[in-house]
Amino acid sequence: MKRILVTGGAGFLGNFLCERLLSRGDHVTCLDNYYTGAQANIARFIGNNNFSVLKQSVCDPVSESFDEIYNLASPASPPHYQADPIFTFKTSVLGTLNMLELARTCGAKVLQASTSEIYGDPLVHPQHEDYWGNVNSIGIRSCYDEGKRGAETLMYDFQRFHQVNVRVVRIFNTYGPGMNPVDGRVVSNFISQALRGSDITIYGDGSQTRSFCYRDDLVEGIIRLMDAPDHVSFPVNIGNPDEFTIRQLAEIVLSKIPSESRLVYRPLPQDDPLQRCPDIGRAKEFLDWEPKIALSDGLETTIDYFRSRIFADGV
Repeated sequence: MKRILVTGGAGFLGNFLCERLLSRGDHVTCLDNYYTGAQANIARFIGNNNFSVLKQSVCDPVSESFDEIYNLASPASPPHYQADPIFTFKTSVLGTLNMLELARTCGAKVLQASTSEIYGDPLVHPQHEDYWGNVNSIGIRSCYDEGKRGAETLMYDFQRFHQVNVRVVRIFNTYGPGMNPVDGRVVSNFISQALRGSDITIYGDGSQTRSFCYRDDLVEGIIRLMDAPDHVSFPVNIGNPDEFTIRQLAEIVLSKIPSESRLVYRPLPQDDPLQRCPDIGRAKEFLDWEPKIALSDGLETTIDYFRSRIFADGV
């Protein structure tokens, strides 16, 4: 049995990661201040003797000892991370620093949940891990983009200077059951709007591209990276390399939800990337990983989940 800390464990990805780790017999501690996560997401684990909760910020001291640390704590959708950009930046940088100091103290392996946002509005396509990115360091998204880039810097400085065993996963757009229907992400927006019969809001002309990885595939990749041999300590993209325009995504959603919704267009937000698609060569080679769930199939279960949330809870 491993002793595992999951920061952000009450979030969309964090709670499903906790579930996977518990299912294989690990002892899991969820650390979360519920800024964007929710206590309801982990309610099903309460009473499990292998599960415990630390209600606190990732920036605050942790006195327990662990074998592995998955650092997922951070607001992840633009409306959430832009709402308090200083808090977002502190969570990424100071939170990661705190987890690295904990890892150094107790000899834990630590995995940082980084993001495709570190590539900014990329000039290279698809994005390979060797690409350094094209990020506006003073824009409205920089609190998240540069916070995650700074967190990666800390990870590899601790590896070089303190021999901490580190892993960095660069997560591309992820969706699935358990998402917050009002988190402001494009999949959440489109499904929620279609179910309500509201207009589908597309920012820009809809030609910008994204790739969408189903939750289960993403978490499987994260676990494989943590479990990989020690030489697999370089950044690894985890995402679905199938690329869709935003307009295509809207049309797919509308094909699955009978709705009177219309497509309406709004100005593209500042620094919104025009292309985003992962090169997953490293994940295939070193983790034997690639996504299995096609967008059309994943959307079916996600829509079912949203339908139950929206009409049962009124969110």
